[in-house]
Parts: sequence; structure tokens; C-alpha cells
Amino acid sequence: MSSSFLPSTSFATQRRTSQKLGNPITAGPLDPSCITPAPSPRPIFQFLAFGLIIFLALLQLLPATHFRDPFDPFRNWAPLHSTPSSPLRELRDARNADGGGDDGMVHVVSWMDCLDLRALAVLANSTLSSSSHPDLVFFHFFIPGGNEDKVSFYKLKVLFPHSNLEIHGQEQIKEIMRTVFSGGQYAEPSYEEIVPFIIPTVHNFLRKFIYVSANVIMKARVEELIGVDLNNYAIATAEDCSQRLKNYVNLDVLHAIQRSASKAWVSETPYAKDSCLPDFSVLVINARKLEKDFAEIVLWWSKALNLRERTSKKNLAVALALYNSYLKLSSSWLVKDFSSSQVNNSMIIHYDGPKTSCKESINGTASEYSHGAVWTQYLPSTSDRILGS
Repeated sequence: MSSSFLPSTSFATQRRTSQKLGNPITAGPLDPSCITPAPSPRPIFQFLAFGLIIFLALLQLLPATHFRDPFDPFRNWAPLHSTPSSPLRELRDARNADGGGDDGMVHVVSWMDCLDLRALAVLANSTLSSSSHPDLVFFHFFIPGGNEDKVSFYKLKVLFPHSNLEIHGQEQIKEIMRTVFSGGQYAEPSYEEIVPFIIPTVHNFLRKFIYVSANVIMKARVEELIGVDLNNYAIATAEDCSQRLKNYVNLDVLHAIQRSASKAWVSETPYAKDSCLPDFSVLVINARKLEKDFAEIVLWWSKALNLRERTSKKNLAVALALYNSYLKLSSSWLVKDFSSSQVNNSMIIHYDGPKTSCKESINGTASEYSHGAVWTQYLPSTSDRILGS
């Protein structure tokens, strides 16, 4: 019995020792029936996963709601159909609709009969400081001397080194005026009243622009004006209801002209005696829709009304040439006097600083009259040293 037990015990001990030493023991093939199958996902999770895939696919079909405006230097996200929409986006859309090239700039045009760099500096600085995108504002100043006056240009560029600014001559515009009113029998409009409509005939690159009188202080964002939808109008301006049509013309005479003249610029409907006159200080102009012979139309009205001399600061012929042919801007765009009680809430006010008259501009002296202090807020501190006191 003992001899048969010992070998058996020795073999078992040897096998356990081999396992401890890490010697592998060859196993036979596994029985598939003994393998535990992988767990199946619950049907609810399969349904949710499939639904999530469908949802993400449907999101790709939704229209875009925001965009990065290419004219925004900060590339901010803006609602695609926001109200009100971005003025700079409207600038692009308006110019594309005009068929003209879009350079993404807000062109501001101004005319100055008597050179006064201080007033121009106030206009430029007030416009730039009030704008949300000053780098997109481009000034075009028409001054005596124009391109020949390099000194004035460099002085303005020293004050506003990062601004977009050009100065232009006036002679071509004045020559058109002299040609149209060569007879000298009828009262000529002042340059500020009529040059906004003649400038684009000489400078074709100005397709849509804002004309601003050189004697204003801009407290509003000028880019809001360039975004105005003109529809079928060539001009947009605010109305001055302190001056009405009945104060300047005999309505019986006007109605007689209307009945006898079949001109495109004569209203088909009776003229309203209480019509407010347009203000020429701030205009939005789409040159592509502007009458090319505007100066001739003004002359026609001067002849029809026998206006041989100016009886007021307003030229009636220019107002009638524009009658019912411009888009009326909000009264907030009407230029207010600096002495007005509403001056603090006004978007644009008349320049309230000392002015230089044409006769005194050679000596650089300013005419004496009462003025305010708003203009000093928009005059750069270095202006006296650069422009001269």
C-alpha cells in the first residue's frame, strides 16, 4: 500500500511546484458552449442613440442665424436678420444694389467757401469720436486751393494721422455753376445749397455719400446715415418746419406754373402751402439716381418764378427742384442751433466756434460774434500749435 501511495504523492507535489514556478500547463480547446456571451444593449439606449444621430443631421438643414460681418474690423458675430440691421451691412447691400463698387467706406463730403481749418478739425474730430467705426470714415473736403494747398492737407493729417482724408479743388464745380448761370439775370443759389448735387458729376467715384456742411458738429454716428434705405429716391434729408413754402412763394403763382408747365420736375399734385423746406446741412445722396441736370432745373425754377435776387437765406428754386423728390429723414437729423434748449439732446448742431470770413481768411483772423463752448470739446489739444491760433 505504501509503495503505491508515495509515487502518487510525489507527482502531485511536483505539479504544484511547477505551477508556482510559472511553468505553463498546456490546456485543451475551449468548449464554445462554456463561453459567456457579451451583454446586449437595452433597446431604449439604441433608440436614443439613433434619435441623437437624426437630430444632429436635421440641425444641418436649419438656416444660419448669425454671421461675421466682413466690414466689421472686430469680426464679431451679428444676427443675420437683426432689427435694426447693421449700418455697415446695409452700406454693403445698398452699394451692391446700386451696381457700384463697394469699398466698405463711409464717404463724408464737405464744402467750405472760406478756408477755416479749425472748423474742419472740429467737424472731423466730432465725426470720428462719435463713430463706432472711425477707421471706415473717409473725408473729402472741397476747399479753396484744393489740391494745390498741400500745407492745409498736411496740417489736417498731423492732427488726424490715422484718418482717411483727401482735399479737392473747387474750380470745376464753380465752372459748371458759371456756365449754367452765365446770364447773370437770376439769383444764383449759394454754393452750399447746390454743390452737393454737382460734385458727383465731376467726381464719379462718389456713388453714395453723406454731404455735411463744414459748419456743423456731428454728435451722431455717421454710419447710421449711410445705411439709410433710399428706395427710389436719390436724396434723403431732414425738413426744417420753421420755414414753410407759403412763406417764400405766392401759391397762386405756383399753381399757375403747375397748370401751364409739363415738366418732369413739376409736381403733378397741388403744392401744399404748409410744406416744410428741406435742410441742406446734412444730405444722403445716391449719385446714380440723381438728376444729371440738377443745376439746369434750379435755373428753370428761377426763371419761372422770376427770382432775380435772393430775398432770404433759402433759395426757393433749389427747394422746389427737390419738392417731393427726397426721402424725409427723422427730425433728429435736423441741425440745431447751439443756443437751442435741445442742444444737449441734438445729434447735430451748428458749429458754435469763431468763424473766419472770406475777406479775413487771408490774414487768418476770425470774425467777432457770440459763440458757445461745445466746439472746444472736439478740438484736439495740439490744434493751436499745428493750425495756428
